[in-house]
Amino acid sequence: MAGSPCPISVMRDVIDKMNMSEITIVFGQTESSPGCTMSSTDDPVEVRVGTVGRPLPGVECKVVNPETWEEMPDNENGEFVARGYNIMKGYYKMPEATASAIDQDGWLHTGDLACRTPDDNFRITGRLKDMIIRGGENIYPKEIEEFLYTHPKVKDVQVIGVPSVQYGEEIMACIILKDGEELPEQEVKDYVRTNMAKHKVPSYVDFVTEFPMNAAGKIMKYKMRAAAVEKLGLQKAAAIETA
Repeated sequence: MAGSPCPISVMRDVIDKMNMSEITIVFGQTESSPGCTMSSTDDPVEVRVGTVGRPLPGVECKVVNPETWEEMPDNENGEFVARGYNIMKGYYKMPEATASAIDQDGWLHTGDLACRTPDDNFRITGRLKDMIIRGGENIYPKEIEEFLYTHPKVKDVQVIGVPSVQYGEEIMACIILKDGEELPEQEVKDYVRTNMAKHKVPSYVDFVTEFPMNAAGKIMKYKMRAAAVEKLGLQKAAAIETA
């Protein structure tokens, strides 16, 4: 769970099966020392499994348009930014990297996509760099991942964008099945199609036994994307330069 977004279904399992009834979520990153928000033990379960809570004392948090930096209304996705005593002074001897992470007003741009609920809790919806843009449609992998977790045969899933000549990117679902289960690719697509918008249906489904991870346990989606390009023969589409 640490280091990556935790699926709602996993959080509920931890509460129900491991008897961790007071578990809460802290959200942040190393650059924010490391927490920005936290849920409370007396929050309803729906808040503790579905959001990352409210800003910690002394920390300001908001969701902004990634291009204009204007604050977004409640329930609309944008980039999560934070400001406060907890924010790092900068990357050591890396002024350009520091300037790209912390703006002139002291806001740390986390690169995480989020929305704020009307009751001032924040919900993390994905990573800016993970967002898939298919034919001009913004698609958030986490939404599709959360839904595919509800399939009884799926143990784990990661959704990535792979290059496409026609649409710029297409959706690929990489799935680890539960032991002893079999699942046709078309069944996965039909499962999404009957419950989500058509443009969110994966063009590709890959059944794997594990995901590439770094030493901290974070899944490296860029490696999955590179492997998919080779496996699917998408080198031509990957070579197309985009703005």
